[in-house]
Amino acid sequence: QADGSLIPFSPVKASTSPSSYSFNTLDYIKMPESKSDTASEKPKLKICCACPDTRKLRDKCHLLKGPEHCKKEIEAHKACLRKLGFKI
Repeated sequence: QADGSLIPFSPVKASTSPSSYSFNTLDYIKMPESKSDTASEKPKLKICCACPDTRKLRDKCHLLKGPEHCKKEIEAHKACLRKLGFKI
């Protein structure tokens, strides 16, 4: 389970009877969320609404200087989009 819930880890036999097991709090572990589960989620924003600050800087640079002079701004915007889950 990747939802962060507690799951039984290992039973401790309380007696010789195979049907009687007991658990204590140390027998439970918390499962961490899987990175692959969160990475497969779709971004919550549309790409046009994501990263407005880096987008404005990129667009302004592009208009004033041309795309060949704005590699830093373009890469910063792409990094922001990737951070939000977009596959760029």
